Amino acid sequence: MKLLTGLLFCSLVLAVSSQGWLSFIKEAGQGARDMWRAYRDMRDANYIGADKYFHARGNYDAARRGPGGAWAAKVISNAREASQRFTDLFKYGSSGHGAEDSRADQAANEWGRSGKDPNRFRPAGLPRKY
Repeated sequence: MKLLTGLLFCSLVLAVSSQGWLSFIKEAGQGARDMWRAYRDMRDANYIGADKYFHARGNYDAARRGPGGAWAAKVISNAREASQRFTDLFKYGSSGHGAEDSRADQAANEWGRSGKDPNRFRPAGLPRKY
């Protein structure tokens, strides 16, 4: 836990070096809220095949906040995928089950964070409100 906290802090310090702390922290908070909204919408929609769309959309919205939002999106996405790999290890052993899905999730995360249109991953029939 201390190592994770230290890495998170170092990542934060390096990311903030080019702008003011308050602006960065505000953007990071807004980006975290964007990520939470995308997760909540994904759970609410409960739509098969929409997972990658919500990954891309959350990262896209967060990254548009600025460097702080992009940083928050990356940290949250990486933590989510790491926890999923850890959980899969206990569920499926070392079979690697879920590794391909995790790579696809990360590709969608990076797509959205880079400012590309998340609708590329939008499945046909997903309600317009999302």
